[in-house]
This record gives sequence, C-alpha cells and structure tokens, in this order.
Amino acid sequence: MKRDPHRNDLGEFLKARRAELTPADVGLPDGGPRRVAGLRREEVAVLAAISTDYYSRLEQGRMPASPAVLASLAQVLRLDNDQRAYLYELAAKDDYRPPRPAPRPRVQAQLQRMLDDMAHTPAFVIGPRTEVVAWNAMGAALITDFARIPEQQRYYIRLLITDPAMRELYADWEGVTRLAIAQMRMHNANNPGDAKLAELVGELSVQDAQFRQWWAAHHVATRGTGTKHLRHPAVGDLYLDWNAVTWAADPDLQIIVWTAEPATPTHDGLRLLATWAADPAHAVSGSPS
Repeated sequence: MKRDPHRNDLGEFLKARRAELTPADVGLPDGGPRRVAGLRREEVAVLAAISTDYYSRLEQGRMPASPAVLASLAQVLRLDNDQRAYLYELAAKDDYRPPRPAPRPRVQAQLQRMLDDMAHTPAFVIGPRTEVVAWNAMGAALITDFARIPEQQRYYIRLLITDPAMRELYADWEGVTRLAIAQMRMHNANNPGDAKLAELVGELSVQDAQFRQWWAAHHVATRGTGTKHLRHPAVGDLYLDWNAVTWAADPDLQIIVWTAEPATPTHDGLRLLATWAADPAHAVSGSPS
C-alpha cells in the first residue's frame, strides 16, 4: 500500500509518544538493553491488543486506524486531552481533506476597529501558522512594532526564534517557545502538506537546533489561556493573563488578548504603557526588530 502523507504524520506522532514512555510507565518488565529510548513497537502493540505488523504499518503510514484502535492507543500512550484530539484529527481518514490553498489570512475592518478601541489592552491576531495579521497600539508597545517587520516574515514563532529581544522579553522564553511550537502543530493538524508551514519550519530548522529538536518532538497543545511573565524594557516586570479568542467570521484567526488583575503593579504598568503608546514621542516597543 502506498504511503499516505496524512497518515505518515500520524505515524511520526505515535513514534514520538512511545519514545517518551518507559516499560515501567506501563507496567512492563525492562526487557534488557534498548537501542532507542522508549517503548518498542511490539510492546505498544501488545498493550493495545493489536498485532505488531498492524502497528508497524500504522507508524509507516501504510494502514488506516479504526476508532477502537485509536482509543486503545490513546490509553496505552497516556495521551492527554490535547494529544488525544490531535491523534483523532490526524487519523480522520474519512474526513481527510487535501491541503487547502495557503493565502495569508486577511483581517476584516471591523476586527481592526475592535482592536483599536482596546486602548488599555494589548492584543494581536494570529493565524494557524502564527502569522501575525493584525494588532493594536498596545500590542505593538508590549511585544514589538509589528509594522516594521516585512509581512512575509511576520510570524510569531519566527520572532521567538530569531529575535534576541524576544528572549529577553519572556522570562521563561524556552517554555513560551515550546508551547508556541506545540500550538502551531496542533492548529495545523488538518492541513498536512501546507507549503507555507513547511517553508517556515524548514527555515527555522536550519537556523536553530532547539527549534529543530522541539518540532521533531511532536508535542501538541491548544491555544486557550494562561499567564506569562514579561520583562518589559520600559515598564519592568509584568505578569499578564492571556486568552485566545477565535474570530467567528474566520475560525482560522485567533485574537490574543492580554489582561492584568486590577490594583496590581502589572495593571499599573499597562496603564503607563498605554499612556506612552498614545504619545508619538514615546516609541515604546517591547522587542525592537
């Protein structure tokens, strides 16, 4: 059977997950020295109650997986909710869609107006490949002057990897970057073979060994909510809550909104940042490009 590139993504994901488990994790004896880390194919197959040949074909992208097998593998490999959703997305052979055309998302005027009306709240809009397609003055003041970055290079993940100022801005730069990579993989699960994504991943893989390693790990996560510690060059330490809100008119777009608890130093810092962002004399930028 000819390999299906969509199923081959599934195989790579399965390999990455079994590499993270030890026999002890799943109640198996050690079984002696191992050439590679993690569980062997035959061990996963036994635990999932399928043949080793069947499981091998799954990893090789040569065999579809039934819902029952997927459920069993998800349990054997100790997948969390995001990983389980990603597994089913990759294996949805009946719903398989060929790669969609890859134009850069465009922002409707009303979305930009909404962003601009958020005078005290940093916000920007990203697509599935982390392309930054819109922002407000506070978003630029907090992160970077996105307008100075050529559109074809304006990817958030690219900024995290290539801009030294971003490493200074995020107190936990590694955690933030690994999460962004996991989210990018998750949000492109239904679009294998996307040329623009492949180009971006190829560029960053060549430039940065850490990106190459983290992308190959096949970790996944949804964009939802969280808290980040930023060390802003103008207003100091900020502890900001962030939320990703899907734009109903184009579900590929998400608005990333940053807020702070009232009556906190971070809230005061945002107010100061808003004052400076509104004054053209203060070219405040969290991460000069």
